[in-house]
Amino acid sequence: MQNRPSKRRYNELRNIILEVNISPYAEGSCMAKFGNTHVLCTASVDNKLPPWLRNTGKGWVTAEYGMLPRSTHSRMDREVNKGKPSGRTQEIQRLIGRSMRSTIDLKKLGENQIKIDCDVIQADGGTRTASITGAWVALYQAINTLLKNGKITENPILDQVSAISCGIWNNQEILDLDYVEDSDAETDGNFVLTATNGIVELQTTAEKRPFNKEQFLKLLSLAESGTNKIFEIQRKVLGLD
Repeated sequence: MQNRPSKRRYNELRNIILEVNISPYAEGSCMAKFGNTHVLCTASVDNKLPPWLRNTGKGWVTAEYGMLPRSTHSRMDREVNKGKPSGRTQEIQRLIGRSMRSTIDLKKLGENQIKIDCDVIQADGGTRTASITGAWVALYQAINTLLKNGKITENPILDQVSAISCGIWNNQEILDLDYVEDSDAETDGNFVLTATNGIVELQTTAEKRPFNKEQFLKLLSLAESGTNKIFEIQRKVLGLD
């Protein structure tokens, strides 16, 4: 295959760094760095639940996502000035929320709500996958805070979750696309997987021409390999290994 612009092998992740305890005020925080994509993820505990969940004995995990004005090559306006988040932003923050809830027993969370905020500091492709990966680390820390403070008595975490992008670029299946690759990919995909081999969500789109089943399975295999490495990084920074 042709050399990737980043000089990485087809199955090679960017340098992934997860830095914890970034925010001194949030119950959980993580700076997720996937190469030049940097996302600050914080988890905040709130005992106010959505009205439809009050007095049910269940908790809730939700997420918000945003990009800073100069996180990209040219400045973008803040969405708050436009009156509402874009369709893309809404899609991503719902994806993050679903991904976090897939790993939590909401009954064991009690009537607590955890709000995840993912703010993109710097974007170079894969902001949603970095957000999901860092969000779970922040969520884990927030759950620990609830346990230490006696707000809950059982750990509600059921599984680990992370995400990675895969795509077809120059007719080759590749792992963890950066912006240059993503903007020219024939197929672009995001895979949200759990440590117990569960699938939370698959988003795979043909950008130029349809892909086939064999190509999709190659992408899935790359995603499984990539997320397994990410799970190890998550566990290491949380002291779980």
